[in-house]
Amino acid sequence: MKLINQRLSNNNNGIQLYTAESRYYENGKTILFIGVFHGDEPEGEFLIENLMNEIDNNPDFTGRNQILCLPCLNPDGKELKTRGNANGVDLNRNFPTKNWELSAQKNEYYSGDYAGSEIETRFLIEILDEHKPDIIVTLHTPYRIINYDGPAEKLAHKISEFNNYPVQQDIGYPTPGSFGTYAGIERNIPVITLELPDNTSIEQLWADNKDAFIYISGSTSF
Repeated sequence: MKLINQRLSNNNNGIQLYTAESRYYENGKTILFIGVFHGDEPEGEFLIENLMNEIDNNPDFTGRNQILCLPCLNPDGKELKTRGNANGVDLNRNFPTKNWELSAQKNEYYSGDYAGSEIETRFLIEILDEHKPDIIVTLHTPYRIINYDGPAEKLAHKISEFNNYPVQQDIGYPTPGSFGTYAGIERNIPVITLELPDNTSIEQLWADNKDAFIYISGSTSF
């Protein structure tokens, strides 16, 4: 896969976007995978890197699709082992949604001083504006569910056939300013939030989800 864009974080760590498309790419889907919204949830980066290796070894399994991979949205939080970024902002509360609200206190769910205040948030919005993905998959922990926003219910149930995670539309608590609301509900892009269990090895997580990742990467039947 090829590095096509990047931003430097507050702590000068690279936030990197990669792309791949097969030689058959024509009128297919653009599919975006995003890992590490929260710095203390690094598992998604490893799964996306495994997918990137699979694509490098077998580029044609992407069919007619373009694959975009952003393995680590929050490198500063990963480095600090914190949920938020270097400014202590929960990136999944920082998007300029209709329901964004300023947090009452600066805890681990702090929404930022204003919607879209963070480098990471603005970079991801730029990626959506430029590449207009048809499907987005974000990776989180620790609930072992498939959550979805926007017109993604059919895809959520298809993923469940591969990994046996239950499908759950409502995460169970309010998330003002979330990426799912911004991209899925307000921009009408099918968004899958794959919540991985946090008590499972990386190798097992990949074994459980590899077939789903390959299906998503190569299918145009969403």
